[in-house]
Order: sequence, then C-alpha cells, then structure tokens
Amino acid sequence: MDPLGIKGTYLFNPRVHGDQRGSFHEWFRDDRLREHLGHGLNLAQANCSVSARGVLRGVHFADVPPGQAKYVTCLRGAILDVVVDLRVGSPTFAQWEGVRLDEESRACLYVAEGVGHAFMALSDDTMVVYLCSEPYAPGREHGVHPLDPELGIEWPAGIEPALSAKDAQAPTLEEAHDAGLLPTYQDCLDHYTKLGHPR
Repeated sequence: MDPLGIKGTYLFNPRVHGDQRGSFHEWFRDDRLREHLGHGLNLAQANCSVSARGVLRGVHFADVPPGQAKYVTCLRGAILDVVVDLRVGSPTFAQWEGVRLDEESRACLYVAEGVGHAFMALSDDTMVVYLCSEPYAPGREHGVHPLDPELGIEWPAGIEPALSAKDAQAPTLEEAHDAGLLPTYQDCLDHYTKLGHPR
C-alpha cells in the first residue's frame, strides 16, 4: 500500500493474475492494512453503487468519533476517486487528491475517518464497491458540495457532473466549517490512536 499526500489515505495496487480463463486478484487483505494502519478494518457494511457516466457522488464524511473509514474499488468501468482533507487543523486541510480506479488496474483506495470522499463515474454502467468501518447513520452523515470553488477539485473536463438532490444542496466548505460540521484534526488523531494507528 502506498500512502497518498493526505494522512490516512492509501492506494493499493493488487497483483492481478490473468490467463485465458479470466483473472483473479485479492482486492482486500486485512493483514496488509494492519501493517500500515496498526489496526484492521472493522467491517460493518458493504456498499455497491452503479452509475452512469458523469454521476458525481460526495463529498461525504461522518462525525468523528466514530467516523466511517472506507475501502473502495471499481469493479466495472472507471472513476476519478477523490479524497478531501476536511479535518480542521490538519496540515493539509482543504486539500484534495484524486486517483483513477478502474476495472483494468483493480486499484483500491483506503480513506480514514474524517477524510471526505467523492467520486465521478467516467463511463456508463460503472460499478463501485466499498467496505465501511461503521454502518450508515443518517444523523452523523454530512457532505460538502463537490463543486465548491474553494475546494477547487479538478473534475474531468468534458463531462457534465450529475449530482443527487442531496449533494447539490450540500454546504460549501466555509458553510460546513461555520456550522461546526467538520471534524477536528485532533479528534481524528485521538480516534486513530484508540484504533491503534501510530501518530
């Protein structure tokens, strides 16, 4: 697993074994995750979404603690997967990083609690699956508008973004900050320590 520029995010490129029959790969290994995080992923929920080209989901995050860590991969098609540091006080606060996940590379992305997550489908009938450390809890779930100019996420040119009504009405980063919705970096660090993650 390779760390990205935002603390708590990792990219995993599995070895894909292929022959005339098809392919096989291990897309999740708890022991390898533990090597990097100091703890495993508490598997509480598994999600699957199918999206048309241009569908943009996120930027989503949950209250910390307990937050919701995610382990994401794209089984069919391709996505631009984006992580956003929403942790107030973090050295990389308000910064984002994007990686392509697709059916060829079979790459996977780990997103720690408190880090915002979003993705855009780059092809029709794109299927994304992700494992979650906590179940969905509407009262703890929040979003930041993915097209907020302050974030400045560079979504692919030439693709018209299609947002859900909920995501289209999400607050800007400044509005979410002023409303006290964003997690603090210190709360996240304390939570990571309780999980066993080295600081």
